[in-house]
Amino acid sequence: MKATQRDFRQGAQRAVRDCRIFFFCGPDEAGAAAAATAIAALLPDAGERVELSGGDLRSDPVRLGDEARSASLFGDARHIYVRATGDEAHDAVRTLLDTIDAGEGAGACPVLVVATSATDKSRTAKLLEKRADALVAMFYPPDVKDLTDEVARMADIAGLKLPRDLAERIARASGLDLRLAQSEVEKLALYCDASPQAPRNADREALDAIGASTEEDGFMPLVNTVMSGDAGKLPGELRRMRELSLNPVGVLLAFERRAAQLAQLAARLGHRGDVGRFIEAERSAHRVFWRDAPDLKRQLGLWQGRRLDRLVRRLAETHRALLANSQAAETLLAQELAEIARNAMAQRNRG
Repeated sequence: MKATQRDFRQGAQRAVRDCRIFFFCGPDEAGAAAAATAIAALLPDAGERVELSGGDLRSDPVRLGDEARSASLFGDARHIYVRATGDEAHDAVRTLLDTIDAGEGAGACPVLVVATSATDKSRTAKLLEKRADALVAMFYPPDVKDLTDEVARMADIAGLKLPRDLAERIARASGLDLRLAQSEVEKLALYCDASPQAPRNADREALDAIGASTEEDGFMPLVNTVMSGDAGKLPGELRRMRELSLNPVGVLLAFERRAAQLAQLAARLGHRGDVGRFIEAERSAHRVFWRDAPDLKRQLGLWQGRRLDRLVRRLAETHRALLANSQAAETLLAQELAEIARNAMAQRNRG
């Protein structure tokens, strides 16, 4: 079974009923992760969440099947959440499918795989796409209108009466990251004491009180400084990150999103080579926000091919490191961003 972000929501209930393996992929890692969270919430009894990494499964492909078929400590329900890069989970998924097809998968718990840098053409997706007991869902980065619509929908569910201009402001301030937008809506609902049973109006003052007032107050200046190789500006941006108490994982998600956007643009650019003309065409077609166009021109010139692939993998590894060591997350992130900025500056100087 296959789906995209346009039809995922309509088919989610059926997928939960019919499928036991879910593979979420595409350039929009945030959307894929949000879809996995949505599926977990729809499970009749999600139970304990067991987290595995793609690296774990690559080194031990049998582990996924063993975990899926084993009971929790107290015999309760469970589901498995895998964060992988590319086809890291391929061999583990194939081993699990062999077990299921041999009639030995009875009682196996649901498996949700979020695969950064993978697509519906990846080897893992090909294993699953024609199976009735599996879902492959592909997610592309939303544009401002799409995410504004989604913010408005989330606000309605939370009991918030949110004007369109404030929904767009949340979309932009989140860097077009669905998870961050969801977090802002949840904070706003809590601040306004809103619920589906007791809807409340949300205004500009309430939004100012709970979050960044514009995208310039958020992550994007730091993202553009690092990705463009402006190492001289980095100390000031890192100081601003500390002063604003920006969440390190949230900051990194903004970098992952920009890297995914660059990967999508690079795929469309192909071998044409004229980055400036290409970005202008994307801007004219409203696939690139006009304010982002100058930064994307610089960054697409610096990050392509193997360099971009390595960057995506490195960001995913950093994400895992931050989650594993939350107390030192800010220091770890600052060190990693400094290294990426130096790499981009060196590439720019060579050009």
